[in-house]
Amino acid sequence: MKRNGTTHFYMISLLCLILVVIGSRTTEATRAETAGKGLFSKTDVGSIPVDAKKNAGGSLSIFPKGTGDLAKIGAVLQADDILLTDWSFYAREHVTELKSVQEVQEYARRLQEKFPDWEWSETNTSQKWEVTAVSPTKHHKEMLQIMATHTKQPVSAYIVYSVSGNEWNKAEEAYFTSNELKSRLSDIFRGKPTVFSCMKGVFSDKIDTALPIAVESLLSGFNAEEIEALKEETFMSVSATSPMFTGFIDNQKNNMNLQIGIRSEGLGAKTTVVVGTPIITIEY
Repeated sequence: MKRNGTTHFYMISLLCLILVVIGSRTTEATRAETAGKGLFSKTDVGSIPVDAKKNAGGSLSIFPKGTGDLAKIGAVLQADDILLTDWSFYAREHVTELKSVQEVQEYARRLQEKFPDWEWSETNTSQKWEVTAVSPTKHHKEMLQIMATHTKQPVSAYIVYSVSGNEWNKAEEAYFTSNELKSRLSDIFRGKPTVFSCMKGVFSDKIDTALPIAVESLLSGFNAEEIEALKEETFMSVSATSPMFTGFIDNQKNNMNLQIGIRSEGLGAKTTVVVGTPIITIEY
């Protein structure tokens, strides 16, 4: 592949990943003295826009597109005898109706009231205000992030909800079609969030085939067409388009909605594969 194509591929991946995990770094923050007081300074609820009052807590009646993508990825990987080790689901919304940091804080306060058993923390720098909440669930990790910049007027605000785990089974698969998740998304988001799904695994046996053959097998499983790729002796990264997935990277030609990364530690050694739609969001 030509060098300019490789650079373009990395620029796409880096830009999209930044948008997904914007504000994901957390630092030690102040906590509420009591659950009743909450983390946030009180604001005049009358200053919240009318649509925010109506929609506070969300109004999603159906799952956003892509909610079932993890199950599709898992089925293809398991069909290739790949042992699943990590998975993640991100739902992100750019909130445009809230015009000030105070309005974002008020929305976050309402969410804290809905999830009082979550562990909440807050950070405030010259660049942004951010609150992070972590669910006490044990079978997988749930995290909620709400952030607003100080540098732009009107404020630029994002809501990110993520679920991740180290074991993929029938119970986890069922969660992504459950009323519990539907309720969670409805409580958190004001509109339809953008969804990112990613899975990581290792081949169950030490493969002696070349990486391009392994990648071709995965592309076939996803009925996908390669758009561009970075190919090295022990590493391959492929961007593709597949009719199995509905999410696409904005403003990109050829409807790219699938990335596959595969790395080998040498012939006969462990081979790791990561698949993401519309992009990879797990480090590999």
